[in-house]
Amino acid sequence: MSKRERDFDVITARAPLTTRLAPVGLAALLVGYLAVPLLALIWRGANRGTVHAFSDPLVQAALWLTLKTTALVVLIAIVLGTPLAIILARREFRGKALVEGLVELPIALPPVIAGVGLLMAFGRRGIFGPTLEEFGITLPFTTAAVVLAQLFVSIPFYVRAATLGFRAVPRELEEAAAVDGAGGWATFRHVTAPLALPGILSGALLCGTRAASEFGATLMFAGNLAGRTQTLTLAVMTAMETDIWRALALAVLLMMIAVGVVIGARALVGGRDALL
Repeated sequence: MSKRERDFDVITARAPLTTRLAPVGLAALLVGYLAVPLLALIWRGANRGTVHAFSDPLVQAALWLTLKTTALVVLIAIVLGTPLAIILARREFRGKALVEGLVELPIALPPVIAGVGLLMAFGRRGIFGPTLEEFGITLPFTTAAVVLAQLFVSIPFYVRAATLGFRAVPRELEEAAAVDGAGGWATFRHVTAPLALPGILSGALLCGTRAASEFGATLMFAGNLAGRTQTLTLAVMTAMETDIWRALALAVLLMMIAVGVVIGARALVGGRDALL
């Protein structure tokens, strides 16, 4: 136990009983509030109707589409986001704060607004829409639109995590590799990338789960067409109007994915102790 922790325990022990119990009670209230909806979802979802709904063709189509688009989004995020993360982590340049703000803005931007922005940029009447149509490319209400919508709202999570990962790599190790004769690519491959890998993988997991759970931007830009643009979250909305068991099956499936991502991200960032 550190000195700070011992001092905190001493101060807490001297405080009145009500003062000591109040933070615990408030914390327990918040934890309970967060746990109850998840437990209710598991409780209501653990039945034959939900299990049977997993074999529904619409559920399987939504799952397959979500997996495909999410995998593609993560791949694009790694290819395009890694160079940007390295630049933000290692270089100082004019306008860096503006770039960082632009990267983080989609996190704060309401997803529906993001979808409207994508329509105004790439829709048929958007800024680039007529130019794209000249090449026979139509993006709105297609699977490509799902990927673009998911990418817009999820790639900031990858860039932020990867940037932190690259910032955590000691410069001394890279300099030592250079002194030993390693070139720029060799240093990155054998020193920088392995040390930054936890941040990269954590960012990929967070990016993937955000893409899989995207709703507003996808609905506005890609629509809700079964088998074509209907992802799991959109399928939940549709199923709630007609088949509660199908909606529960989809919701449980999404929650299982989210739980796996949270556990994986904590393991990558904090190691085994983070799971205890």
